[in-house]
Amino acid sequence: MANSTQLKSDALLEQMKQHLTTDAAKELTKKIGLVYQINIAPEKIGFNEVTYIVDLKKGEVTKGTYEGGKPDATFSFKDEDFLKVATGKMNPQIAFMRGAMKIKGSLSAAQKFTPEIFPKPSKM
Repeated sequence: MANSTQLKSDALLEQMKQHLTTDAAKELTKKIGLVYQINIAPEKIGFNEVTYIVDLKKGEVTKGTYEGGKPDATFSFKDEDFLKVATGKMNPQIAFMRGAMKIKGSLSAAQKFTPEIFPKPSKM
């Protein structure tokens, strides 16, 4: 992965990693308590994907595959579509219906993965 493509989503997931250390995020981990795998492709779902694990049991974000068994739900996105959904610019249900987001695993777990989980963009 040393020469992996730089994704726009990398910065957002890095912010999320910091966000999950806050007290507000501890409430999220208590409330949700699930593990998500997010596959983000630069241009086409299924090709050259970068995998992230958003662990809302432990409250951490890591790059790479999940070591603790199977994640509760796995999402696949194109980079730009992930940003739109994560920032609330695209409704997750519409993204799913349009094929901009693919889901494997528990649909009830997937429905708990909402834009509220993500840190709000800081004002400049």
